[in-house]
Amino acid sequence: MNKEYEVFCQRLKTRQDELERRVANITRDVTRKASADWSEQAQERENDEVLDALGNEAVAELRLIQKALERIEEGDYGICTGCGGDIPMARLEIMPYTDLCVKCAENQE
Repeated sequence: MNKEYEVFCQRLKTRQDELERRVANITRDVTRKASADWSEQAQERENDEVLDALGNEAVAELRLIQKALERIEEGDYGICTGCGGDIPMARLEIMPYTDLCVKCAENQE
């Protein structure tokens, strides 16, 4: 592993742990027993929809993190998958799981 990427690897793993805990908490909250009160059930369903959305975002970020960790292991981290150029360190600082340089990311939008 490239020494300069060890910091990114640690940051990614820390974020991965945080997201895994969040997903576990969301799963626990969503699978709790429903209230007997109809009005409370309606509120619980609304809350569950918000929790589902948060959980889906966390799972999507976990996938990106896992791919970034794989790129670090394979020695491909910091290389744009779009053009093959280097991803600037400043971009990796902001988005350590990115696999695109700024130019390629702008072209995808």
